[in-house]
Amino acid sequence: MRLTTNTLAFSVSIGLLAGPVSSQDVGPTGPIPYDIVEGWAKPFAGEGFAFGGNSGVYAESPDRIIVLQRGETRLPDPVPAEFNGWTGSLWNVLGGRGRTWQNCIYVLDRDGNLVEVWDQWDYLFENSDGPGPHRIRVSPYDPEHRIWIVHETAHQIFVLSNDGKELLRTFGEKNVSGTDETHFGLPQDVGFLPDGRVLIADGYENSRVMVLDADWNYLTEFGRPGDGPGEFQIVHSIAMAPGGRILVADRDNNRIQIFSQSDYLYMGEIPTGALSLDIIVSGDRVFASDVVPRQGPRLRQFDLEGNPVYTWYAPGQDSPNWFREMHSIGVDPEGNFYAADNQNGRIQKFVPKADADPNLLVGQPYIPR
Repeated sequence: MRLTTNTLAFSVSIGLLAGPVSSQDVGPTGPIPYDIVEGWAKPFAGEGFAFGGNSGVYAESPDRIIVLQRGETRLPDPVPAEFNGWTGSLWNVLGGRGRTWQNCIYVLDRDGNLVEVWDQWDYLFENSDGPGPHRIRVSPYDPEHRIWIVHETAHQIFVLSNDGKELLRTFGEKNVSGTDETHFGLPQDVGFLPDGRVLIADGYENSRVMVLDADWNYLTEFGRPGDGPGEFQIVHSIAMAPGGRILVADRDNNRIQIFSQSDYLYMGEIPTGALSLDIIVSGDRVFASDVVPRQGPRLRQFDLEGNPVYTWYAPGQDSPNWFREMHSIGVDPEGNFYAADNQNGRIQKFVPKADADPNLLVGQPYIPR
């Protein structure tokens, strides 16, 4: 990936190019290589309610899509005629209007039918004075496939059993932010390394990445507020890349920063030119969702040297598949792509087009070994 001049020493050891890519260099832009399944997620809320902000998605299998939402939305009475099954048709869900902390975690099958609602955990998010849950992740190295839930507003992270029946671990103190080894400041994401280390994007207030050891104890941290190398303005997402690298979505600095998995040293960055939200590394490609003011959300594709390869924009307001934001993205083992819209309040499924260029499709996430 492109390195800035203060990191040229790394180019010899990892074979990367020097010199930053321009944030305006979008590269080739074209049509979406997927068909969007219209109305895929079937509404299941009770009368007078609808989906809330869908903030996280984990596609464990084509028939087990686990979705995290920021509660449900209480609809006006009477329901306006323009309501068409999802709250974004009425207003931007991000503002929290009508939010009710219920049905925060649910599971869908391949046809978008409800399989389970884990409403036993709604109490974890109740009375949140803010957005609430932010991300859902599972370590690819965990034989138990335990589920990590990042609760931004309460400064907490929960670990659930894979079946959703047990709360196994809670990190952080509810509604208490801090900068020490046991507190967070609006955490955003978690990532995992082969030796058991856990990386916590902490996050919206603290502008740091906290590192836990294999026993989930505090090990170290890196980052600080700012816009220079190794500094963050909202650490929003974390992913691993070949070459022993950690990719960190530095949201409000409109870039993805690169760090070493061994010593957490800054190695370079990819300017994205927009608010960087989520990252999937697959094969020799980096797929990054972001959102451009007045243009909308898009999925950008870079090679491992940080060069833009392809960009497509999500549908706009004239489409029934309109997106305001692709806050979290995921891909199932069959190659179906999912995007959770935190502002329109729904999740949508993308199926690869029959004639799509395979190089433009999001493949299975890269897993360091």
